[in-house]
Amino acid sequence: MKTVLSFIWARLRTKYGIVLALFVLWVGFFDEENSMLQHFNNKRKLIQLTEQESYLRNKIVSDKRKIQELQTNLTNLEKFAREEFLMRKENEDVFLIVEQD
Repeated sequence: MKTVLSFIWARLRTKYGIVLALFVLWVGFFDEENSMLQHFNNKRKLIQLTEQESYLRNKIVSDKRKIQELQTNLTNLEKFAREEFLMRKENEDVFLIVEQD
């Protein structure tokens, strides 16, 4: 192990080694568009977006199912309208019960 490190250190001490090391540092950390840090940030963002995509796809499926139920059954449509939009029939009172935490 020590011989490998001494070999690498001997190569990096030359002017070509120094230029190569500076280039690797520049490309790895300081270049804005192609840096390794930007690569890791993009990868993390991609994972978040794929999770969000799967959540939204599931929500689309459930919403389509709900729309289908509302279009085919009038009792479900009336129940939905009463619950979500607080609609009521004529001569009917609606009481809202608000629970406090």
